[in-house]
Amino acid sequence: MQDNGLVKLSQIIYEYCGLRFAERLYTLKEKVSKRVAELGLTHWEYCKYIEKSPSEWDVLVELLTINETYFYREENQLNECCSYVLSLMMRENRNRPIRIWSAACSSGEEPYSLAMLIQETGKFLPGSVEIIATDIDKMVLQKAKKGWYHHGSFAFRRTPEHLLKKYFLNEASGYQIHPSIQKMVQFQYLNLLDQDNISQLGEVDIIFCRNVLIYFDHETTKQVIRSLHQNLAAGGYLFLGHAESITDMTLGFKKVDSEKTFYYRKESDQNETVQCISG
Repeated sequence: MQDNGLVKLSQIIYEYCGLRFAERLYTLKEKVSKRVAELGLTHWEYCKYIEKSPSEWDVLVELLTINETYFYREENQLNECCSYVLSLMMRENRNRPIRIWSAACSSGEEPYSLAMLIQETGKFLPGSVEIIATDIDKMVLQKAKKGWYHHGSFAFRRTPEHLLKKYFLNEASGYQIHPSIQKMVQFQYLNLLDQDNISQLGEVDIIFCRNVLIYFDHETTKQVIRSLHQNLAAGGYLFLGHAESITDMTLGFKKVDSEKTFYYRKESDQNETVQCISG
């Protein structure tokens, strides 16, 4: 028999953060079973508990999300951004810093990688580039803010040796990100389905939202892409994961192909069709 409490739980999770478990109730049950048993509640009672105790979302989100990431992930995109896209923007007349938003930043590897590569270019004065990093998981954000990673962590699986030596302090059991990199990144909580909070970020020039859309259904993906589009400056750039596609959406982006990767540019005309991604 179907567990109606588990069905209800999947519905409120979907409404809160867009993660869809309706067809994967067994997976959802595995993720929450320990917490529900700890509280001595049924799944239905747990739904009521969340309504009365909104702070429980912090616990539940940590159980549901997959925070697998590492430094220098999909390096072709990182290099394209820091060596080419930022150089283009730097040549424009600006009265404010270039702003990069790392959405769903997890434990900080992506925004810190961007900060390291920006410093490596030697082209940008301190404060000329701002990095805002957000995530829905408040607990993983605390780890990101600390900037400390175990020596044996998978976070370093693709980190070039020269970056590791230059931008990390080697401590007894782990690596501490260098303060010069740490101060380049501002971390904060954000739910990608909360348009009001997204708007409060202000206008940004580049958005990294990689390996996030794969967890959303079609309608939620469209909602998120619209929100990103609204916050992106005219002519700004959007980087998605290589496995993510927005080919059938007409939301004001044009695909940009480079030699080793692809990404999107916001068009002035909001009716511009997102071009098809092909091999």
